[in-house]
Amino acid sequence: MIFVSISLGLINLFPIPMLDGGHLLFYALEAVRGKPLGEKSMEYGFRIGLTLVLMLMVFATWNDLNKPWIKDFFTGIFS
Repeated sequence: MIFVSISLGLINLFPIPMLDGGHLLFYALEAVRGKPLGEKSMEYGFRIGLTLVLMLMVFATWNDLNKPWIKDFFTGIFS
């Protein structure tokens, strides 16, 4: 349980705009520039971040479903 909690905490700090690390990235860019990013750039950043998070979810689900024992289970049900 500790490993899962630490893993989720670290993944949450990735610089993807939909996650907390992405918000920190926007704050860092704001500090460097001295003014906030434009609304359009933040919107595109969040869209790209959402796409990346959804792709990660699909990838993880696909890897889980491709395990041999799961294939055998579903093959046994439908045959």
